[in-house]
Amino acid sequence: MPENAELIEIPSALPPGPAFLQGDEACAEGAIAAGCTYYAGYPITPASEIMEHICRRFGELGRHFMQMEDEIASIASCIGASWAGALAMTATSGPGFSLMLENLGYAIATETPLVIVDVQRAGPSTGQATRVAQGDVMQARFGASGDYEIIAVAPWSVQEMYTETIRAFSLAERFRVPVIVLADEAVGHLRESLQIAPVVRRYRRPQAPGRPPFGEAEVPPMPAFGQGEKLLVTGSTHDAWGYRRTSSAAAQATLVRRLIDKIRLHEGEIERTVAYHCDDAPLDMLFVAYGFTARSALRAVLDARRAGRKVGLLRLATLWPFPAATVARYAAGARQVVVAEMNQGQLLREVQRVVPAARGYHRTDGEIIEPEEMRRVIEEGGADEAR
Repeated sequence: MPENAELIEIPSALPPGPAFLQGDEACAEGAIAAGCTYYAGYPITPASEIMEHICRRFGELGRHFMQMEDEIASIASCIGASWAGALAMTATSGPGFSLMLENLGYAIATETPLVIVDVQRAGPSTGQATRVAQGDVMQARFGASGDYEIIAVAPWSVQEMYTETIRAFSLAERFRVPVIVLADEAVGHLRESLQIAPVVRRYRRPQAPGRPPFGEAEVPPMPAFGQGEKLLVTGSTHDAWGYRRTSSAAAQATLVRRLIDKIRLHEGEIERTVAYHCDDAPLDMLFVAYGFTARSALRAVLDARRAGRKVGLLRLATLWPFPAATVARYAAGARQVVVAEMNQGQLLREVQRVVPAARGYHRTDGEIIEPEEMRRVIEEGGADEAR
């Protein structure tokens, strides 16, 4: 566990028990449950319902909401709020996320915890504002400049829009890093039941008065402005106390190595994957999928099982850091591996690093991948098809 990270419990902001919400609404409620006290954003389909719901609920709860002039200002405002001690979040879709990337890099370099929700839609650019896609996977990982690691989670249900948003805040606070919730339009606009737990557990950012806020510890303590600490925050290369060291090779190497190691050395704690019907290897086929596409894949797997076919699904609830060892372990027990996603094979490239023979099934016409398509892949014994 990162030094000085503290696990806390928060009573639920909603009545415990069953609820019926839209995915975007569940995301907003997850942020509220996690203790988010500041939201800044700009409306964009299909994420606007998050902003709308938070605006109303923050008014009821006495928390801080700000509609900004654009997405650049939105993430910048959240970075400032985080350094003032708030738990901050913004939400957007592909075009808005593109505008956030410079400040995403700033948040990574300054180790600023915040949550960014990207409810993906069909792109590139403006694309199809009301259509579904999963095309921001690589953008989430590599969109900012330089070398770093980042965390991105991928909910597949309204339940996970709630719980994965809570987990995103916990990971952001624990590792002092921006965390991206990579949802998609289908999950964001889906309405279904979920369960509200009576207590939320999450980590609180490390505190250690008098200790350097950018060094020594793997995840350094993070004071807030106004707490009496000497605090310098810069996106330039800096030392453990925040002083600019732009001519120092040692400072640059130390900073980048720590930004990477604090995630890589804890991949096992961050990773979350779920395997369905993978316990009777060798499988005829293993699907690897995430988000709404995993729902279609699971439906096809269940149908295939009823027909006597040995087919399984590995669902990735964490996309970054990529769970390479887990994928390799399950793939070793399958004759074929098929990655299904609503893009032209972005995660397939990662899977092929550890499973070179993996194939893909892709769709980028703004429509979901249907279970019938997955059943056809099973029957035909392969993929490498795009629409």
